[in-house]
Amino acid sequence: MSHDDFPTDDPAVVTCGLPYANGDLHIGHLRTYVGGDVYRRALERLGQETAFVSGSDMHGTPVAVNAEQEGVSPEQFALDWHEQYAATFPKFNVEFDNYGHTHDETNTAVTQQLVSDLEDAGHVYEKEIMVAYDPIDDQFLPDRYVEGTCPYCGAHARGDECDEGCQRHLEPGEVEDPESTITGNPAEYRERTHKFFEVSEFSAYLSDFLDRLEGTSNARNQPREWIEQGLQDWCITRDMDWGIDYPGGEATESPQEGGETAEQDLVLYVWVDAPIEYISSTKQYSERVGAEAFDWEAAWKEGASDAHPEGGEIVHVIGRDIIQHHTIFWPAMLEATGHTEPRAVMASGFVTLGGKGFSTSRDRAVWADEYLDEGFHPDPLRYYLATNGGFQQDVDFSWEKFRDRVNTELVGTVGNFLYRSLLFAHRNYDDAPIADGTSDEVDARIEEAIEAFAAAVNDYSVRAVGGAVTDLARFGNEYIQRSEPWKLVDDDPAEAAQVIHDCVAIAKAIAVLFEPIAPEKAERLWDQLGEDGSVHETTVEAAREGPAGDLAEPTELFEQIEDERVEALNEKLEARVAEAADGDGEESGEEDETDTSDESDDTDDTSDMTDIEPLSDDRIGFDDFQELDIRIGRIEEAEGIEGADDLLKLRVDLGAETRTIVAGLKQLHDVEDLPETKVVVLANMEKAELFGVESNGMVLAAGEDADLLTTYEDAGPGTKVK
Repeated sequence: MSHDDFPTDDPAVVTCGLPYANGDLHIGHLRTYVGGDVYRRALERLGQETAFVSGSDMHGTPVAVNAEQEGVSPEQFALDWHEQYAATFPKFNVEFDNYGHTHDETNTAVTQQLVSDLEDAGHVYEKEIMVAYDPIDDQFLPDRYVEGTCPYCGAHARGDECDEGCQRHLEPGEVEDPESTITGNPAEYRERTHKFFEVSEFSAYLSDFLDRLEGTSNARNQPREWIEQGLQDWCITRDMDWGIDYPGGEATESPQEGGETAEQDLVLYVWVDAPIEYISSTKQYSERVGAEAFDWEAAWKEGASDAHPEGGEIVHVIGRDIIQHHTIFWPAMLEATGHTEPRAVMASGFVTLGGKGFSTSRDRAVWADEYLDEGFHPDPLRYYLATNGGFQQDVDFSWEKFRDRVNTELVGTVGNFLYRSLLFAHRNYDDAPIADGTSDEVDARIEEAIEAFAAAVNDYSVRAVGGAVTDLARFGNEYIQRSEPWKLVDDDPAEAAQVIHDCVAIAKAIAVLFEPIAPEKAERLWDQLGEDGSVHETTVEAAREGPAGDLAEPTELFEQIEDERVEALNEKLEARVAEAADGDGEESGEEDETDTSDESDDTDDTSDMTDIEPLSDDRIGFDDFQELDIRIGRIEEAEGIEGADDLLKLRVDLGAETRTIVAGLKQLHDVEDLPETKVVVLANMEKAELFGVESNGMVLAAGEDADLLTTYEDAGPGTKVK
């Protein structure tokens, strides 16, 4: 791993968090997989050697429970969902180089070997722990069969995670007031022998690792609290018979009341074998294409290759609810066994629906297959999910917002430029190149787009990858409009030819740079340009070369979405939700995808110039404005607030005094970089108490990425904004 700007000489592996083989995919799930696919395609456009891998997560308690309810084996239950996922992803142009699953022979062997290596290195030990037990139903309960109260924040919690409160990983036996999720019976704790991985020994390493880690800031900042609070060793076995057997393990015995004995195999905790599937899937890819095409060991093993002594560039694309597993447990396992640590973790926000969380139990979701059954092309959804907000921020989906983004940006900006330019070129010129070369102005603008594209990749911003293209298309529309080639054809044919050649050159650059976002539409555009080969095999160098093909008659790439269509889609959704609510009664919170963030609603994308909210017609007088006490402040200290994933406690110097202000910046800024930053503060904001901290003022920021407002020159703390 180099930490040099991409492209590097080391092989890269891009992974997506494994979908749990337990239910249908909806567009909220797709955000991570589309984001991962966009990122790996963008790396390839830069010329980076890349493997894109994932697989289905087959193990764990929910699979076992649901399989039993359906009267099938856990393996068959999970395989059915795995096959459905493997068929669904390509329909959205998410094309993994290898898509495996955690129960296959490769992952079983790789997992058991890695755990054996952990044990041989002295990082695994046995410990007697208290495991939940249902005395009425006479069975031990793995953690996902248990719910109760979080010992850290007091919120309702699952047995393995405080999912409704502080989001901490919980070890077996930690949940207070345990109950069985199977029977509802009160549970009690009984002693059992389990295996532990000594994560606590890696605290110093993990702290340094987070300093090196690239990707989204939430993936770096969130785990720091857990390290500072003191890492607990990790129980890596469970009392189940569905999973990967502990290597070399035998059935264990534990006495119960009355002298009876319960015998049950120990299997590895699902979060041990799940991330190891990243390695296994890469290995399967290498075995299929050959090590000459992609060497999995060179990517994943330090010192396995003389050419790549530090391994490859590992980039994990995940949902933010599994940050801890990918930034604490997983890198500790890799470090302990001589594997390559992740270079970057990109953690996405949730997708909400009309401002509310998805609910599978109430059928309140836009399902992946449903989207396609409605006749929509996958690429507009890819564009919406990739570019509607920063990757770590929540994205709110509504059919209205989807329509507006498609009609305004894909149809009105990108599609409009491409169709009018290529149609004019096709009707007035035989083929390309139309002029001898691209003009200096357009050549420079294409180069600027390529540089923005490369910067987006190195900033881990799939949104900016798309923005590089839409900005170039806007320039193209402005260029053709001011140049008016339709007037020049008769008055100045040579200049007309130059303008149209330039527009075709822009179109070719768009095809190359838009391939990560809209691969199918980009390939269609490539064909209309008459270029050789496939756009999927190009690099950004092709965008610099200018047009060379024979132009075909163009067709419009994107289709307008009419208001009537949106109304019909909303009616269908509302009817489904109402029917499910009538049938199911109470909504199951366990199945909901909700955001437990304490930030204000940031679901609308307001930082893209094509999607800015209308200016308000409500006016205030000058006297009302004068009542706002807006001051320049300087942040002196910044620290997280216990139990709040997104909030920071700031000490802000306002000249006359220093105040404590709570701000939702934790996931959006590097906390250590905030001190000495000048900010704009609404000083006479009413006081509020958040997570036990009194906030005395409001820090002002722009957009959902919280772009902090500051000063251009040297206004000091306390200066009033007029």
